[in-house]
Amino acid sequence: MARRCELTGKGVLVGNNVSHANNKTKRVYRPNLQRVALASEILGNSYVLKISMNALRSVDKNGGLDPYLLKAKADVLSPKALRLKRAIAKKTSQKAA
Repeated sequence: MARRCELTGKGVLVGNNVSHANNKTKRVYRPNLQRVALASEILGNSYVLKISMNALRSVDKNGGLDPYLLKAKADVLSPKALRLKRAIAKKTSQKAA
């Protein structure tokens, strides 16, 4: 998944540069992607994900990777993040039982 956030699904957008003379040229809006190691408290491990800084702020706001992934919709997550979500959900259901 090149240039796509693994948690939010944000990707490249295309638009126009518009000059003062109203000339239009194509341009690309890229998300601010960084490789970040996020710790999972439930799984007891850290995982490296390529995420946007907007997603990192959302992870911090939700209290960490585990609560964020449990709330996130499965259709926007990357396959790697989806595997993490399933592992976290499985571990929490085992703890509750």
